[in-house]
Amino acid sequence: MPTGDDIPKPIRCISEHNWGIPLAHKLMAGYGTTIVPSMIWSPRIGIAADYDRGAALLRDLLHAVGQGLKGDDEFATCVEKTTGHLERQRAGYFILETGEMISITDEDPVEGVQRLVSAEIPAAVAQAEAAIAGENDDWLASVRADWEEHFGSFYSSALYYSFPE
Repeated sequence: MPTGDDIPKPIRCISEHNWGIPLAHKLMAGYGTTIVPSMIWSPRIGIAADYDRGAALLRDLLHAVGQGLKGDDEFATCVEKTTGHLERQRAGYFILETGEMISITDEDPVEGVQRLVSAEIPAAVAQAEAAIAGENDDWLASVRADWEEHFGSFYSSALYYSFPE
């Protein structure tokens, strides 16, 4: 986990997403969620969470979403790519770097991260858990209808920034 004095190594990249923090990333940051120093930005706007629990929740939701998208080859490819990448990049913690997404709004970055941690991420986790349990069909249908926005990130092993040695 990043601290004010140390950047953990190795750092493994999961994905990037355009113009927002997608549902998949919120779920990955959903358990053991804590605000940490960013590894690339000055304010304390990083979010760390339990990798395995977040990845399990995301996989379970992808399965639930897929129940209503049988025969959708694009979704199946997305799931295969996502789950394979999550397994390859497995780590103790998932770190969500929020700087770029929060900076495109007028909101104070520190307040924006606090809102994510206290409201948006817990709400996304609660919705997903309910949907997986079969108790949130309307929400699940809305996720299916826009699955590309929620899960169609750019998965990569390469980072677009580097750390001092």
